[in-house]
Amino acid sequence: MALTERGIHIRIRFFGALFVLAFLSIVGRAYYLQVVQASELQERADQQRQRIIKLAPQRGSIFDSRGDPLAVSLAAESLYADPALVENPQQVAGQLEKLLKSSKKELLRLLSAKKRFVWLQRKLDPKVVKQIRGLKIYGLQFVTERKRYYPQAGTAAHVLGFIGLDPKGLEGIELEYDRQLQGEPGRLVSLRDARGRGLASVDQLIQGGVAGHNLYLTLDRSLQYIAEKELARVVHETGAVGGTVVMLEPASGRVLAMASQPDYNPNLAGRYKAAKRRNRAVCDIYEPGSTFKPFLMAAVLEEGLARPDQKIYCENGRYSVGGKIIRDHKKFKQLTMKEVLKFSSNIGSAKLGKVLERERFYSYIRAFGFGEQTGLDLPGEVAGILHPASKWFEIDLAAISFGQGLSVTPIQMASAMAVIANGGLLMEPYLVERVTDADGRETQKRLPHVRRRVISEKTARQVRDMMIGVTEPGGTGTRAALLGYRVAGKTGTAQKVDTVTGGYSPDKRVSSFIGFVPADNPALVLSVTVDEPKGKAYGGLVAAPVFARIAGQTLSHLNILPKGTIAALTKEQLAAEPLPDLAALLPDAETSDGLRMPDFSGMSYRQVLQAMEKKNLNLKLSGSGQVVKQYPAPGKVIRYGKQAWIRFGV
Repeated sequence: MALTERGIHIRIRFFGALFVLAFLSIVGRAYYLQVVQASELQERADQQRQRIIKLAPQRGSIFDSRGDPLAVSLAAESLYADPALVENPQQVAGQLEKLLKSSKKELLRLLSAKKRFVWLQRKLDPKVVKQIRGLKIYGLQFVTERKRYYPQAGTAAHVLGFIGLDPKGLEGIELEYDRQLQGEPGRLVSLRDARGRGLASVDQLIQGGVAGHNLYLTLDRSLQYIAEKELARVVHETGAVGGTVVMLEPASGRVLAMASQPDYNPNLAGRYKAAKRRNRAVCDIYEPGSTFKPFLMAAVLEEGLARPDQKIYCENGRYSVGGKIIRDHKKFKQLTMKEVLKFSSNIGSAKLGKVLERERFYSYIRAFGFGEQTGLDLPGEVAGILHPASKWFEIDLAAISFGQGLSVTPIQMASAMAVIANGGLLMEPYLVERVTDADGRETQKRLPHVRRRVISEKTARQVRDMMIGVTEPGGTGTRAALLGYRVAGKTGTAQKVDTVTGGYSPDKRVSSFIGFVPADNPALVLSVTVDEPKGKAYGGLVAAPVFARIAGQTLSHLNILPKGTIAALTKEQLAAEPLPDLAALLPDAETSDGLRMPDFSGMSYRQVLQAMEKKNLNLKLSGSGQVVKQYPAPGKVIRYGKQAWIRFGV
């Protein structure tokens, strides 16, 4: 039946409406896909046609206090493969086996993997990269990453620590400040075709990475080298199992040097056992022995319980306490409080501890910072061992009075000694002075922090004067004396606890010396410990000379000149002086020709330091790189009291 005109119009409108609805539906869907879901779909598309590999971020650098680099990140090539593009995995594995120093079986496994991306080896040596490029193997590609490098090798290794392959800090400053040092990683983008095949020719590194922040330490590279050199020397000469040196600036708490033995090279950290990588200055505890006596003296004087010139009867070298016998190395009778410290009388110290009594003595020990962490910005610091006063027996009080029955760390001892050196304030030691971003803008600056006042300035001055006597003739620390300087210090020789018997070992000791110089205006506190030296293990014989050698070179580096005229000294004084370089710097009238300046032109920093040690020279060093200028000129006489310096540059 024929349609009426009205029916035709209805049909046209109906189908027209359907087309409009269909069109609107398509437009709506297109809008939803192109606008609403655009970012999500774009991301999914990128995932389908790209493979993104995160690369190691560029870590920030670490510098010493003078701006010399201690840890940097260098460009290094990493090798990866697309197994689908490697035509003969067996042959390629054989070609790479020796170059990568990897097993052929492992390389074959990687090259045969059902993946489009595998790392073969990261951060390769440039020579190896050149050899592999020469093979022109299809399916292998290189990408530039960052490799951690320590330009000073083992210098400050225990402080700096090292990183893993990821790269994340594993020890030391690298671990403690890992978040600041870490940068944002770059990305390796591998494009693929519709069938998922890699387009190796268009692989590219998207430069979206951001370098990490830089750290500037309180350490001075020259002082660190001096400390490590002298510590290594005494450990070698005495056959000791280890040792530590801690150098602090007493007024601020800045750590100027921190050395441990045995040492290691952080560039090859994986080749060393954990024991060699341990920072003994913060991780190891020991009984301080007689080096603890100055803190006892400070507590007694602060409480007004005795005077420096007050006499104490020392029982002819044998004294019974709590059923135990305490002995002195000599049969002392009457000693002043000052002489008790100078001659290191255990009996005199035990009697002073008895006057002070448990609770008060314990409170002062805690006030000096023992039994708790110092707050140093390094991981792994231990608090030592200090039992509550309520658990002390009579013999415990006596033993602790001369440094037995408690355990401390070298950094605790140096921090506590700084209290006496700076006038009574416990400062928080620190290593990182400031932090900058990749563009050099300062983002963080550390200022000295006073934890508390421990003793008065008067008491600190009194103990300081008493400690000077230790290094004067007749004292136990005469080998720590320095020509032209007043030195305040204390020797220590402590028996080690035998882990098998639980008692004290008859032959294992820790020899130590701790002090500060110049005593009138202390520029540095220096703690030296030598663990289990063979033969005569007295602190005055083993550790005190190390103190003198390090302190002498440090004062010269810091331009802190001695008082008085060396030319006026007697031959006997010169013969007793432990620093031969000062004697070598006498005016021409005192020598046949005078010490002449060597030619250091073009030498590296380490070569100069080695030459200085060999020739007993004390020169001021600045800059980095190779020697570009020196004064006096090569061959000229170095005159005492005049400046002598070397400048490094590129």
